Amino acid sequence: MESKGGCKMNDPRQHVNEEPRNDLLDVGVGFLGMFGLMLVIAVAATVIQVMTR
Repeated sequence: MESKGGCKMNDPRQHVNEEPRNDLLDVGVGFLGMFGLMLVIAVAATVIQVMTR
């Protein structure tokens, strides 16, 4: 597989951080997303348990 300039696509030397990312922001968003999902599941489970008593 060739790209522009005749370099190989799977050569890691040709792909120096093409898309810089903010890792701390990614971790924070992931943590908050997972926390929110678990919170919704816990609230739903509590509501279902209280309603079925």
